[in-house]
Amino acid sequence: MTTNGKGFRGLQGKVAIVTGASSGIGRATALAFAREGVKVVVSDVNVPGGEETVRLITAQGGEAIFVKCDVSQESEVKALVERTLTTFGRLDFACNNAGIGGELAPTADYSLEAWNRVIGINLTGVFLCMKYEIPAMLRQGGGAIVNMASILGHVGFAGAPAYVSAKHGVIGLTKNAAIEYAKQGIRVTAVCPAFIHTPMVDDGLSDEAKAQLETVHPIGRMGTPEEVAELVVFLCSDGASFITGNPILVDGGYVAQ
Repeated sequence: MTTNGKGFRGLQGKVAIVTGASSGIGRATALAFAREGVKVVVSDVNVPGGEETVRLITAQGGEAIFVKCDVSQESEVKALVERTLTTFGRLDFACNNAGIGGELAPTADYSLEAWNRVIGINLTGVFLCMKYEIPAMLRQGGGAIVNMASILGHVGFAGAPAYVSAKHGVIGLTKNAAIEYAKQGIRVTAVCPAFIHTPMVDDGLSDEAKAQLETVHPIGRMGTPEEVAELVVFLCSDGASFITGNPILVDGGYVAQ
C-alpha cells in the first residue's frame, strides 16, 4: 500500500485495534493508522458506522476489518482480540477509545444505573481491553496502548460525576499498567482531549452552546478528531519510544488556566 501519512517510524505493516471507531476520534484514528500502513481492526457497537469506517479505509488503499464489540462485556472484548489474532496474526497497537458521555446531573441526583453504565464502558471497558490486549502483545515481545482519557481526568466538571470519575480512573489505570509492563516492551499512555468536534459533543448542542465551548479554550476553538488522532498514532510510533505512563493533554490550553 502507498501511504500519504506523516511518515511516523515503525508503523508500516503493523496491526492496531481501535475501539469506538464508528465516528469521531475513533474513526479519525483508524484512518490515520491506515494512512501509515497499519492494518486496522475497527470496533464499535454501531455496526453501520463501523462498516463505513472500514469502507473509508479500503477506499484509500488500506486494510481493515470490522468487529462488533461492547467493551463493557468481557466475552466480546476477548472475542475482539481473538478475531484480530486469527485474521492478522498479531497485535501491535491499541487505541482504547470507546466511551459515552452519560447523563448530566449533580452527584446526589445521579442515578446508579447511569453511573454503572458510564463506569462500565469508560473505565471497565478500558480495563477489559488491556486485560486481553496485553497478553497478545507480550507473546510477540511488545506493543503500544493508548487509552482515551480527557481533560476531565485532570479537573472536575459540575454535573458529570461518573464521566469525571471514569476518566480519572483511566489515567490511574494507564500509569499502573505502564509500570507493570515497561520492561516487557509494552508502552501505555493516555491522551486527554478537551472539547472536540465529535458527535458526542456536537449532537444536541445549540450554536450558542458550541460558541461558549469554544471560548473555554485559550486557543479560541474546539479541537478536531484529526488533531487527537495524530497524537495517538505518534504515541504508537518509534518516535515515542521513551514515552510511557503519561496522560498527554491535547486541549488547546484548557488545563493551563
